[in-house]
Amino acid sequence: MIILQIAGGLGNQMQQYALYRKLLKCGKTVKLDLSWFGPEVQKNMLAPREFELSLFKDLPYEICTKEEKEALVKQSLFNKVLGKLSQKLGRSDSSNPKVFVEKKMYHEEIFDLDDVYITGYFACQYYYDDVMGELQDLFVFPPHSIPELDQRNAVLAARMEKENSVSVHIRRGDYLSPENVEILGNIASEEYYESAMNYFLQKNPDTHFYIFTSDHEYAREHYSDEMRYTIIDWNTGKNSIQDLMLMSHCKGNICANSTFSFWGARLNKRPDRELVRTLKMRNNQEALPEVMHKYWKNWILIDENGVIV
Repeated sequence: MIILQIAGGLGNQMQQYALYRKLLKCGKTVKLDLSWFGPEVQKNMLAPREFELSLFKDLPYEICTKEEKEALVKQSLFNKVLGKLSQKLGRSDSSNPKVFVEKKMYHEEIFDLDDVYITGYFACQYYYDDVMGELQDLFVFPPHSIPELDQRNAVLAARMEKENSVSVHIRRGDYLSPENVEILGNIASEEYYESAMNYFLQKNPDTHFYIFTSDHEYAREHYSDEMRYTIIDWNTGKNSIQDLMLMSHCKGNICANSTFSFWGARLNKRPDRELVRTLKMRNNQEALPEVMHKYWKNWILIDENGVIV
């Protein structure tokens, strides 16, 4: 059996679930561990999270028992010694050989594993690109909790389908905090967004941009022209999942270095879609263009200087 930890925000949870579906497709017996969302873990978090995969309608998954998890995570004296040897050989970041910890962008060996507990965020498109059609069908959006806003979203989604619509996700907030800016900041730069928008405008001068961000004041200051931009500011709290739904109806998607907007683009079923992302996800992670084009096939990659690579 493989047990896969679910952790982080909605975008990360969706990526872990995507790997779960891919492992099932490979014939593995896989279950999910949701204990990261327990009160004992969350009380120590700077930004507490909730399990949000349950927001999707009838999403199928199997949760492991406490005993099944302990059978993998708890170690005998022999396994502790074996784990230390594995760590010295560079095989794991954990002292437990039954625990596999993500430590690079893509682990090709992950599909050969069995009888192991897996932890990581697995953002790389290459892991589950071939099951994306299945995932698009499985992630079924719920209605907005407010009927009037649900209708507003439905009308807007229909409009997006008919026009040259492009979603623009701008992640600020926690990305600007001192503890995050060094790793995550200045990647989805103003130069990045200007270049990405110009890419679409050069192809279709009538492109309309839909701005998705939690920093509505910033959006109103920078994207005030209502003929060119629409700021989506009514899907909040647990209804933020509706932003993913709307993004998926746009002809083009401009993503921040954020797993949330990655999924707005990934769930886009349009045959004419064009997906844009930052070359880098993090400042402490090497992103070679030739490798990134392999890992993110058919995506348009733009660096922090606004250069399409």
